[in-house]
Amino acid sequence: MKKTVVLFSSLLIIVSTLVAQPMSEVQSKTEVKVLILPKFEVGEMSGDFPGEAQYYFDAYVKNGEVYDIDGGFQGNKLYVKDGVALYVTGMGKVNTAVSLQAVLSDDRFDFSDCYVMSTGCAGSAKDYGVMGDVFVITATVDYDLGHHADIRDLPEGYETTWFHDEGYDSSSYKILDQELAGKVYDLVKDVKIETTPKTKAFMSAAFDGAEWATRDPKVLRGTTVSGDNYWKGVYDHANALLMVETYGCPDPYALTEMEDVALGVVLDRYGMLDRYIIIRDSVNMDVFMNGATAASLWDPEFDSSLASEDSVEAADIFMTAMENNYKVGAVVVDAILNDTL
Repeated sequence: MKKTVVLFSSLLIIVSTLVAQPMSEVQSKTEVKVLILPKFEVGEMSGDFPGEAQYYFDAYVKNGEVYDIDGGFQGNKLYVKDGVALYVTGMGKVNTAVSLQAVLSDDRFDFSDCYVMSTGCAGSAKDYGVMGDVFVITATVDYDLGHHADIRDLPEGYETTWFHDEGYDSSSYKILDQELAGKVYDLVKDVKIETTPKTKAFMSAAFDGAEWATRDPKVLRGTTVSGDNYWKGVYDHANALLMVETYGCPDPYALTEMEDVALGVVLDRYGMLDRYIIIRDSVNMDVFMNGATAASLWDPEFDSSLASEDSVEAADIFMTAMENNYKVGAVVVDAILNDTL
C-alpha cells in the first residue's frame, strides 16, 4: 500500500510539472500591442541623422528591453517597451518577410492582439503625389510577380511591359482591411505636415510648374507597388498603373517601395492581415527628373544618396519626410496604445 501511495504521489508531481510548465511559459510572454517595422536606419538608432526608425525609436522604445531574434536580420535587435516593439527588417521583400516571420515566431512574445505597422520612405507616382506626402496604404501589389518583357523585345506600340499571370494571385497583391484603413485615415488625414522651399522649387522645375506637383504635401490614401528592384521611368510607371487596375485595388497607385506586399503575405499566413497598417512617406518620384537618367543617377561612381541634403532626386526633403511620417504614425500608435483605434 505504501509503495502505491509513493508511486501515485510521484505521478501527480510529474503530471503537475507537465501541465504547469506550458501555463508558466504562456504567462511569462511579453504582450506586444503594436509592432513597428522600419526597413533601415541611416546611422545609429538615436542621436544622429534620422532614417526610418529613429523618431519612433526615441519616442517609444528607447531604454526599453533589447532582444536578439533568431533568424532575423544580422545585427538588428528587437526593442520592446510598454507594449510597443520595433524591429528594423532590412530592405527588400526577402529580408522583410524573413525578419517578420522570425519576430512573430519568437515564443517570448504574445502577438495575439498586435497591430503591425510598416513604416518608411517610398517614391511617389507621377501625377498623384509630391515629395513629402504621407500615405495611408489600402492595398499593396507585387511588382515582380507576373511576366516582364524588355520594351525592345515587344512589337511597336506597347506602352506596358508587364503581363498578368493569375497563377501568382494568392501572393501578388494584398487588399488591406478597409474598415481599419478607413479608421486610420480618418484619424490622421488632417495632420499638418511640411515641405521645404528647395523641394518645392525642385518639383516645380521637374514638372514645369504643374499644379499637382507644386501643392503642399498632405496625408493621402493610396496603393503601393513593391519591387525588389529600384526602378524609375515611364514604362514602369505605366506597368504600376496597370497592375493596380488589374488587381482591383480600392485606391489609386500612389507609391513604389520594396517591402510592403511581402509583409502582407506573411501576415495573411499568420491570420493577421486584418491588423496590418502601412504608413509611408515620399522622398522621391517614380520617374526621372531634371535631366537625370538611369546611367547618370545609378552610376556606381556617383553618390546618389536620398539622405543627402543635395540629393539630385530628393532635394532636401528626406529628413522632413521622416518627420512627417512620424507625425502621422505617432497618432496611430498612440490610438492603438489607448485602445481608441
